[in-house]
Amino acid sequence: MKNKLVYSTDQGRTCPECENSLDDCTCNDGSNVLGSGNAKIQLETKGRKGKGVTLVKDLAMTADELKVMGKKLKNHCGVGGAVKDGTIEIQGDQREKIKAFLESQSIKAKISGG
Repeated sequence: MKNKLVYSTDQGRTCPECENSLDDCTCNDGSNVLGSGNAKIQLETKGRKGKGVTLVKDLAMTADELKVMGKKLKNHCGVGGAVKDGTIEIQGDQREKIKAFLESQSIKAKISGG
C-alpha cells in the first residue's frame, strides 16, 4: 500500500488577501508585510550561553525595510545584530533605547516579557 498524504494544513504563514502561502503569494510581488504592526521588544538569553539579545518582532515592514531598520537600530545602539525570519536581533539589553528610537520614528512599540 502506498504511503500517500491525503490532507495537510501545513502551509506556514498565508497571505491575508489571496490566502496562498507567502512564498506563492501573487498579490503585491515582493512587498509582503511580515508583521502585524504592534512591535514587541523582548530580551532573550536562551541558547546564547547566557548572553542577552534584544528581539524586535511584529514590525509591519517588508523584508527589505526590515534590513534597513535593522541597520538603523544597530547604528543607533552602537552594537551588532542581525535580521532573521522577520525578527531584528540586537546584541545586549537595548530595550529602552530601541523603544525610544521606534517611537521617534512613529512606530508603536511595547516591551514584552521579563
